[in-house]
Amino acid sequence: MRVKSLILCATLALGAAQAAQAADAALLDGNSVDDILNLARGYGSATAGTQDSGAPKVYGKIEGQPYTIYFSSCDDKTHKDCQDLDLYAGYLGVKPTLDKINGWNRDTRFARAYLDSDGDAGIDMDVNLEHGVGADNLDSTLSLWSQLVKKFTAYVNAK
Repeated sequence: MRVKSLILCATLALGAAQAAQAADAALLDGNSVDDILNLARGYGSATAGTQDSGAPKVYGKIEGQPYTIYFSSCDDKTHKDCQDLDLYAGYLGVKPTLDKINGWNRDTRFARAYLDSDGDAGIDMDVNLEHGVGADNLDSTLSLWSQLVKKFTAYVNAK
C-alpha cells in the first residue's frame, strides 16, 4: 500500500510540475500587446500607442534611439489578431552612403538597413507571430533587436 501511495504522490507532483511548465510556456501572439510592451521595457523605455489604422504599436527607446514596434497583418475590422511585428528605427538627418548601407546588409544578419525617400537611414526587422511565439523566444528576439539598434547607431554615425 505504501508503494502505491508513493507512486500516486510522485505522479501528482509530476503532473503539477508539467502543468506549471505548460503555463510558463504560454505563447504570445498579436493580441499580447501588454506582454510585448513589458518585454520591450526590459531594453529601455516603452509605451503603447495606436497606429492610424487602429492597430497597436509600441514606442520605445534603446539608449536614446527611438524605435517603433508596429503590429502588422491585423484583422482589418477589429485591428486584433495581428500576424507579425515590424520593428523599425529611423535616423532623421543621418544620411549614410548607399555603399555603407549595402555593407551593413552584406555583413549583418537579421535586420535590414535602407535609405528612406529623403536619404535618411532606417533599420527594420520582422517577427512572425502566426500561431504564437514563446515569451523567452520573443525576449531573445528583442534582445537581438536592442543589440542591432546599438550597433547600427554606431555604424551610421561613424565617420
